[in-house]
Amino acid sequence: MKKLVLALFVILTGSCFGQIENTWTKMSDFSGLKRERAIAFSVNGFGYVGTGVDTAEVVYNDLWKYDASNDTWTQVASIPGEVRRNAIAFTINNKGYVGTGINSVIATDPMSVKLTDLWEYNPITNGWTAKAPFPGNGGAGIYFATAFSVGNFGYLVGGKYGPNNYSNKLFRYDPISDQWQSGPNFPGGVRYQLSSLSIGDKGYVGLGIDQDLMNNDWWEYKTTTNAWTQRADLPANSRSSATTFTIGPRGFVCMGSNGGMLGDLWEYDANLNAWYARASYGGSARKGAIAMVINNKAYVGTGKGISGKKASMHMYNPFFTVGMNELESTISTYPNPVTDEIHISTKTALESMTLTNAQGKILYSGPYTNTLKTNAYPSGTYYLSGRNNGIQQKSHKIIIQ
Repeated sequence: MKKLVLALFVILTGSCFGQIENTWTKMSDFSGLKRERAIAFSVNGFGYVGTGVDTAEVVYNDLWKYDASNDTWTQVASIPGEVRRNAIAFTINNKGYVGTGINSVIATDPMSVKLTDLWEYNPITNGWTAKAPFPGNGGAGIYFATAFSVGNFGYLVGGKYGPNNYSNKLFRYDPISDQWQSGPNFPGGVRYQLSSLSIGDKGYVGLGIDQDLMNNDWWEYKTTTNAWTQRADLPANSRSSATTFTIGPRGFVCMGSNGGMLGDLWEYDANLNAWYARASYGGSARKGAIAMVINNKAYVGTGKGISGKKASMHMYNPFFTVGMNELESTISTYPNPVTDEIHISTKTALESMTLTNAQGKILYSGPYTNTLKTNAYPSGTYYLSGRNNGIQQKSHKIIIQ
């Protein structure tokens, strides 16, 4: 009965106030069909997805435009260069950039070529322009690198030159001068299948595989000082081939592989250097998926799961208001750690509160109460948050024993 009441509350609040925060919604499948190791970027309110490998192990150089307003896909001009997988993509000044990667499924194939080329996509003309090639690895190409953009520059970090030959290099691309410049090496060491995103004037890079192990470390690159700083590790499985995106001032790490397939979602608050578990991906767990952000919502999909490659896409509505502002946490609890019942107090009145587990599953969502029974929940880490004047607060961590 309790579960039914909570379910009804979620449905009713969603009906009254629009789409529920911290939820996933199924969208139209990617029209390029099942695909992994593709690229994605967003320009002028539209998303773009292309390249990668299909179920027949065919590698592509196509590009598809996604219109979130009517949930439709349209094929646009293909990349003029080679077919490719594990390429990079980023956006600068309303232009998309795609480059590097490898042109075959099997890297050791005698016909495979590691790519250096970079292409600029103009969505207004639906045309591509060749730009300066990536100069790293002595011009011999790279794949499995990660890329992000900050301001008027794009950045490439890490990647794979070939079997047991990985990179820890940082390169900056300037579209005005059409030149690449090397920067300070990634302090986490050589790495491939790593992940990155940008928040403000900073890039964040981590995870991936070094010469031996998967990682869960997280590093901040401040573009104004050209310096790296280690930040809080992702408090979850070490992983490779994760999917990342940024909404407002928050970064997100989703899914990936730790040997098996992962489906979790984590939100990173750069100001607090803190991670919060959010709702697990709306589809099946997978690696090598893509993400694009349109109007403060993320569209995540494709990739490879336990049952093979995927075409499915889901939209994520974040766990905070459009203004992207959160109050300082006013919640305190005792005892903490707790066994049977936790007592809750607040500095200011709360309209409602939500309890989630470390995987982002909502266990309670309802009116504020000053006590909450916890004896039915398994031991572990949980997060309690509240709303005040319609604004989602910072989560308060609870340990249940």
